[in-house]
Amino acid sequence: MDNQIYKSGERVEKFCAVCGEERGHVVASVTKAGRITRVSCPKCGTRSPYKSGEVTARAAARPGAPYDSTHTYRAGQSMTHPVFGVGEVTAVIEPQKIDVLFPDRMRRLIHAQGRG
Repeated sequence: MDNQIYKSGERVEKFCAVCGEERGHVVASVTKAGRITRVSCPKCGTRSPYKSGEVTARAAARPGAPYDSTHTYRAGQSMTHPVFGVGEVTAVIEPQKIDVLFPDRMRRLIHAQGRG
């Protein structure tokens, strides 16, 4: 049984029925006891109910490697930023810009710096 207390804005792994794949979701709402009630998919924006015990095997995986502006990222990769924390790349915007979802908000970062 999962007795972990969650907060809005945290991330959990869940299968997204709209996208058709398992990915990190943002906790949208929790009960007073800290149980997740709704999550939001960062890729398609769908909000869906969350059932207890839905945390998947990927959720226990260690966070991504440290962020490196010279590294080339792709959508779905995780990273650990020294200031913003653990995030997931949601989109490659331009050859050297990516959108990354962090616990507090979406941020645009550079990548592949010095390449191309």
